Amino acid sequence: MAVDDFALLDQWGAGDRSAGNTLLQRHFDTVYRFFAGKIGDDGEVDDLIQRTFLACVEARETFRREAAFRTFLLAVARHELFGHFRRSRTQEARSTPLGTMSVAELGSSARSVMVRREEERLLLCALREIPLDLQIAIELHYWEGLSTSELARVLEIPQGTVKSRLRRAREALHEAMARSARDSATLESTLSDFDRWAVEVRERLGVSP
Repeated sequence: MAVDDFALLDQWGAGDRSAGNTLLQRHFDTVYRFFAGKIGDDGEVDDLIQRTFLACVEARETFRREAAFRTFLLAVARHELFGHFRRSRTQEARSTPLGTMSVAELGSSARSVMVRREEERLLLCALREIPLDLQIAIELHYWEGLSTSELARVLEIPQGTVKSRLRRAREALHEAMARSARDSATLESTLSDFDRWAVEVRERLGVSP
């Protein structure tokens, strides 16, 4: 029987490196996708993954464990991502809330992703043009299948506002795609079969080489 994630976390915190390796293997892909969609440099992605898991170990006693470990992990990953952008922002940009800025505005370069269809390119580009917290909401909902209660914990908002946040995220994404689309046929294809293209983009991001 598989050991519970939080039990592994406790064992890791007590010095059991094999428990840490098991936990990392279980959740690496999820955390890698989270950062790879927003950070272009693979070295920075690797550093943020390490920071996230170590932060989970350090914060394990403060988490009430009412939600799944993955929810806790992604909430920590979001904090680490914001910390990364906070450290790299210019003085002029520091007065603007991070969640309202896009990764493009924050100066993050796009990670090179081999796409097969124009719809995939369009969706990837549009995700980087919408506010960061809206991008996170879209990705965690469509790529990782988080529920409204899980999204509320990660985004640190009331559960009752999650559906409206997702609606705003879809609207912002559609507007960004409309601005970037090279032709109306591609835009229509992407909008009409959005779930499919979201899955395709998730697969393109894959895992770290």
